Amino acid sequence: MAEGYCVKCKAKREIVSAVEEVMKNGRKAIKGKCPICGTVMFKILGGKAVPVPPATPASEPSSPAKPSGSSPG
Repeated sequence: MAEGYCVKCKAKREIVSAVEEVMKNGRKAIKGKCPICGTVMFKILGGKAVPVPPATPASEPSSPAKPSGSSPG
């Protein structure tokens, strides 16, 4: 699991009951509890979350047919 800093214990500890979340600014983070004191621990992860594009049908607009003009010949 993830390791974070507990501000109450003032030590690095393993985060228990860790859940990955996406913050308002789009960054990923892990939220959980300290195994010793039970304080909420929060660790910001590097990189932004990838937005999932909405599912749309794959219908392409049909291209208009080219007019068959008279060719000089």
